[in-house]
Amino acid sequence: MAQFIKIYPDNPNPKAIQKVVDVLKKGGLVIYPTDTVYGLGCDITNIKALERIAQIKGIKLEKSNLSFICEDLSNLSDYVKQIDNTTFKILKRALPGPYTFILPGSKNLPNPFKKRKTVGIRVPDNSITQAIVNGLGNPLVSTSIRDDDDIVEYTTDPELILEKWDKRVDLVIDAGYGGNEASTIIDLSEDPPLIIREGKGSLEIF
Repeated sequence: MAQFIKIYPDNPNPKAIQKVVDVLKKGGLVIYPTDTVYGLGCDITNIKALERIAQIKGIKLEKSNLSFICEDLSNLSDYVKQIDNTTFKILKRALPGPYTFILPGSKNLPNPFKKRKTVGIRVPDNSITQAIVNGLGNPLVSTSIRDDDDIVEYTTDPELILEKWDKRVDLVIDAGYGGNEASTIIDLSEDPPLIIREGKGSLEIF
């Protein structure tokens, strides 16, 4: 059974955050809040955890469209090829925020992603997410948890999320009701940038 932990976004409890970090470090899967929808994440350095997420999604890990959740832009150089000033300014303006940016991947990508030419980067504007990534010391690899019901698309109630995911994940964070609109995805590896999906983030800042 999954642990169910209440964490308040206004002032995330350090002990509760540490519990989440401990689960992640042991290779656990965690459902956590973001500035858009609830996400399913694991430690980017744990191959077994990554394979569990791929299995849940029914896809091959190498071909999965998983996002890297970073605390800020300082992790970029670890996973992304050197980017030009224009691209960096876009990222700086939009993040933290409800955007996923597709960027050219570097040679330092974790083993399962080595052959990928691009990578999706997220820096959610959410205090809980940022505290978890800070405590972990490296990004999470993440995917949003879609609902089987196409009308609803995303489950927003943490208790319903626990009910559904109890036996598949190790911990569910209750941070109150989540949103049901996913992030805007913009491909910055293309010139000009390409909007892949219009979601919560406004396009006006571009």
